[in-house]
Amino acid sequence: MGTPLTALINARLLTDHGPREGLAVLVRGERIEAIVREDDKRIADATKHDLKRQLLLPGFIDVQVNGGGGVLFNAEPTVEALATIGAAHRKFGTTGFLPTLITDTADVMRKALDAVDAAIDQGVPGVLGIHLEGPFLATARKGIHDASLFRLPDADDIAAITRNRRGVVMLTLAVEEVPRDTIRQLSEAGVLVVAGHTAATYHATRAALDAGVCGFTHLYNAMTPLGSREPGVVGAALDDPHSWCGLIVDGHHVHPVALRVAIAAKAKGKSVLVTDAMPPVGADSPEYVLNGQTIIARDGICQSDDGVLAGSALDMATGVRNLVNMVGLPLAEASRMASAYPAAWLGLDRTHGRLVAGQQADFAVMDEKLVVTETWISGVRYEA
Repeated sequence: MGTPLTALINARLLTDHGPREGLAVLVRGERIEAIVREDDKRIADATKHDLKRQLLLPGFIDVQVNGGGGVLFNAEPTVEALATIGAAHRKFGTTGFLPTLITDTADVMRKALDAVDAAIDQGVPGVLGIHLEGPFLATARKGIHDASLFRLPDADDIAAITRNRRGVVMLTLAVEEVPRDTIRQLSEAGVLVVAGHTAATYHATRAALDAGVCGFTHLYNAMTPLGSREPGVVGAALDDPHSWCGLIVDGHHVHPVALRVAIAAKAKGKSVLVTDAMPPVGADSPEYVLNGQTIIARDGICQSDDGVLAGSALDMATGVRNLVNMVGLPLAEASRMASAYPAAWLGLDRTHGRLVAGQQADFAVMDEKLVVTETWISGVRYEA
């Protein structure tokens, strides 16, 4: 007996060509088998799931998730913590994510790398790899990171990061601090090297792009700004047609006007929605401890007592709504910034990020207010 077929019917699909009606998604096992008309004879033999005219979008992919469900990955670099974080973000349509470890000790970094490998081996839903945000950063643009732990990568670090890992490895570093040959070595080993928490000049950033840097972590934040005579990191990011830019669309990290400017300036498909989410997402408590400080999320803003932003309380569904309502993007483009574009950045676009046959059956179902009502990961349905 073969794997049963499920038909998702009576939905408004957000396809590559925009919203479409009168179509059904056929799912067999972990994959989309076909997108068909609702009068297709194959539907008769399938288990039907009526979406009651709701929107069916590709599942959201978040490349920067520090925590969720009351758990901070740095504090608990374990498989169990990753499962809790994934379950918290799943309620908001996130079907794939990179658990993000901010600056920490070498021991914690290795535990985090191993935990992600184990989570992927054990099939923890949604874990696609790891994002190491530090510790190879610049003190001048440290943000909330603990600068006492900043250092340069040594041979052991490079060996641990470039080892044959189970998922994607993204590494945020300050391009003026890390030697260009090291950037090239990491990139050639398959690590996605991105610039962030950096005080680099435009020319240093341009040289790092030529050496293998492929993107920018939370554009505008913790980097040198665009100036008329010194374009800085932001200028290099917006000018480069090949790299990706992560954008935190919570209305606090970046002004909506600056978001519109970046999205308009950046090459099509290279602007990516990220959350930089902290433990309050999907949790009852707004508090968490970071670097020994108690942080309280107030009005959606996570910041220390001295006013430094400490990640966000943003989820991907809210980010999509903000792109539509605050920034003014069409829903189809907002959806792509949350799915197809991050999938391409991670090199997973053949299997993730779109509603087409052969892709993993990862979906976010949203009502007319763009609130997630259910999420599917690898063909398994979860209530929001």
